[in-house]
Amino acid sequence: MRILITGVSTRAIAESARASGYDFITLDYFGDYDQKRWCENYSLKHDFGLPFGSAELYKSSRSLNFDAVVYTSNLENHPEVVARFAAGPGEGKRPRLLGNSVAVLARVRHWPTFFGFLRRQGIPVPETIYEGRCPPRDAPRRWLRKPVRSGGGHSISFWPEDQPPGKGFILQEYVRGTACSASFVADGRECVVLGLTEQLIGRPEFGSGRFRYCGNILPLAVEEKAGQITLLAQVRQIAGSLTREFGLVGVNGLDFVLNDEQVYPLEVNPRYSASMELVERAYGLSIFDLHVRAVIQGELPDFDLALVGWPANARFYGKAILYAERDGRAPDTRGWLERGIRDVPFSGESLSRGSPVCTILASGPTRANCYADLVARAEELKGELYA
Repeated sequence: MRILITGVSTRAIAESARASGYDFITLDYFGDYDQKRWCENYSLKHDFGLPFGSAELYKSSRSLNFDAVVYTSNLENHPEVVARFAAGPGEGKRPRLLGNSVAVLARVRHWPTFFGFLRRQGIPVPETIYEGRCPPRDAPRRWLRKPVRSGGGHSISFWPEDQPPGKGFILQEYVRGTACSASFVADGRECVVLGLTEQLIGRPEFGSGRFRYCGNILPLAVEEKAGQITLLAQVRQIAGSLTREFGLVGVNGLDFVLNDEQVYPLEVNPRYSASMELVERAYGLSIFDLHVRAVIQGELPDFDLALVGWPANARFYGKAILYAERDGRAPDTRGWLERGIRDVPFSGESLSRGSPVCTILASGPTRANCYADLVARAEELKGELYA
């Protein structure tokens, strides 16, 4: 079975598929130097001369041969395009969709349905005002203006109360706390939590700002043992409830805010998520293999996060996305891969201010050591980029 892996970026999940011996090809936007070295990759940017778009991915896929499809970000926001992938080009056998179905995507990414279910379960969630409405003027809260089709923190900002939210946006109560994510694998009825991470959001050290996603650190640092037990229990209960209600399959991500030991769910990413390569590095799990086995065979791993050292006595693993701080061109990048850098641009490739340059990987005995290593590596790269 030849599998097409497609989405805005496919390098990390492709590494997992390669390590597990799957037959696959990739189609994404970036088509970075390192991915093109070791797999059959097709890029909207380099091979088709197209801007990123879910519809562009589908159109470009029609010239490729594959038997099944695994999708990544941000196709979960476009179930109509996922449906076209599942239908195939209209001739011969339809490719198998290895992931959550179109119907599941439509429900779990519909915010009134998602938050309404969690409220009925007694799970605290931020108050959300849906498209076309505004909160009461006397509501004593800060509000975030978020795109209906959200992803990576793009276009999220604090809402200026004297302006309407605008078409395609919702307002959501701002909950203070630590931005976190959980990875889990599901069979439609049950699930296994694979890892908990801290999300790095808007860090200027990496050229990011506002609420833009720029990396993760695993494991999520929780000092007190009682707090660890409480947190993991909450995440398992929420992920299990979501799995049963929406019929989630394969690997999924749950974004949440941790405020005073209370989990506030924000969204489910019903596909492979960026933090999962850290889960793979830390715990020796093959994320791609777990995904395929869960979807095809309904098989879940015999894995207990509480028994693998989380987070006591654990080594910390981090990744950071470095964004360009100015327009320019990439230097000689041929040795970057050996320095723990991924999603490597081609030497001399044009870089636009605000666009991702590469992904930095690091590890350390403590959270502070790991983060400091990420920052040091970022500074070293900036010296090369802006020399």
